[in-house]
Amino acid sequence: MENNLILPALILVPFIAGFICWLVDKFDQHLPRWIALIGMLITFGLGIALWQNGDFVYKLGSQTPSWAAEFYLPWIQTLGISIHLAVDGLSLLMVLLTALLGVLAVGCSWGEIQKNVGFFHLNLLWSLGGVIGVFLAIDLFLFFFFWEMMLVPIYFLIALWGHKGSNGRSRVYAATKFFLYTQIAGLIMLIGIVGLVVYGYTMTGMIGFDYNYLMAVAHRLPPEVAYAFMLCFFIGFAVKLPVFPLHGWLPDAHAQAPTAGSVDLAGILIKTAAYGLLRFVIPFFPAASAQFADIAIILGLIGIFYGAFLAYQQTDMKRLLAYTSISHMGFILLAIYAGNILTFQGLMIMMLAHGLSSAALFIMSGQVYERLHTRDLRLMGGLRGQLQYLPFFLMFFVAALVGVPGLGNFIGEFLILMGSFKAYPTFTIMAAVSLVFAGLYGLILIHKALFGEPNSEQKQHYTSPLKDLSAREVSILMICVIGLVWLGIYPQTFLDVSHSSMQWLVNSYMPVQEVVETVQQAATQLEHVEMQ
Repeated sequence: MENNLILPALILVPFIAGFICWLVDKFDQHLPRWIALIGMLITFGLGIALWQNGDFVYKLGSQTPSWAAEFYLPWIQTLGISIHLAVDGLSLLMVLLTALLGVLAVGCSWGEIQKNVGFFHLNLLWSLGGVIGVFLAIDLFLFFFFWEMMLVPIYFLIALWGHKGSNGRSRVYAATKFFLYTQIAGLIMLIGIVGLVVYGYTMTGMIGFDYNYLMAVAHRLPPEVAYAFMLCFFIGFAVKLPVFPLHGWLPDAHAQAPTAGSVDLAGILIKTAAYGLLRFVIPFFPAASAQFADIAIILGLIGIFYGAFLAYQQTDMKRLLAYTSISHMGFILLAIYAGNILTFQGLMIMMLAHGLSSAALFIMSGQVYERLHTRDLRLMGGLRGQLQYLPFFLMFFVAALVGVPGLGNFIGEFLILMGSFKAYPTFTIMAAVSLVFAGLYGLILIHKALFGEPNSEQKQHYTSPLKDLSAREVSILMICVIGLVWLGIYPQTFLDVSHSSMQWLVNSYMPVQEVVETVQQAATQLEHVEMQ
């Protein structure tokens, strides 16, 4: 295909730009910032070029996703490992979100990062390159390589440039906790991948890690083995999403991470887990996933209420936002396991909208901290009367996060709730009730930060009058505003691109789900007959 060379370029550009940032650091501290910005703009431009030239039409009866572009290069042929990259509507939108938030992450760290600027941008861009690799790799060895590789730069971002949290925990503690959680989860997922490869070898006498080959192997597994391997993959992705009760790393990592690190974590990193569930768990193990659906959705519902309740109790602005992410990811699980075209398309819009709104709020948390030297909501107040632009943007993004109509999050939540109601009416109603809690913590955040009187104890620590948002800061936030309004007013642009991928997923999952539901209903009826 004519687009195939763009795929490795999407991964290599951030890697090369990050390496150059590190090399030129000793000559000029401003140069790495510009190189990083240009690198991410080029990556975003390559993604747009793919969008313009790609074919995202669903091919009826296709056994594999409708790839718009592919790149194949043999690598370790003895083990059946290749550099196999491919893009469809789902992965393209995730790559574009990654590149856009990469631009914003570089922009928001412009004034914040003053030490080891080159090494900071090396880690930032390499983490972004690793994430893009996760979205493009369809050889499972290569996928796992990128999955693990992106963790190391994020560890350094938190450990070296993070700051002490309001609860006294250190940035090294938070970074280590993040690394251990995700590393152990990755090893559990590796068991599932190697198990598939071994089973494939016993069936065919061939060792291979290719997506289509392992999917065919997974479909021929005995049901109990398929269920065990599905759990390995699910746990690997559930920790990164994060799913209750595997979420313990997220609040500390967010609270101690630098602003760009939080943008990376909230906007992009947790989306890799949702992508993994859609790309591997559902199509590889449709019957096991349908069996597991009730458990997954219950875990998602617990996460929705648990995250919202803890967000309501937080006094640290970044920890509050971290818990809202846990709450919103419960909707992602409901969407994935309800498994119809409406929920999958709603999930796509929600991932994009949540990426923009949460990233913008973490950027604003950094901007507030820069002015007030605190993230403690008890020490804020009265910002609305002291600043012109910041209060507007803060209210806008909180409104987006809690799902106000006209913005992207509302479209995503509405499609998910509408699509899941037929299959899981009780669970859907419970999830809808949680939106009230979202409004509650959103209003508390706005009220404590913007209204009332400035805290007299804290006021002596910052300059008066407060410096309003600069042109750079306003530009960064306006990109998020435009994206959220676009998603809210005209989501069809993105729904058209993702439709072919989502339709293929529905076709691979829904018939199996219906069979499992029929078997479960028959078993229930049989129990009633026996009891009588």
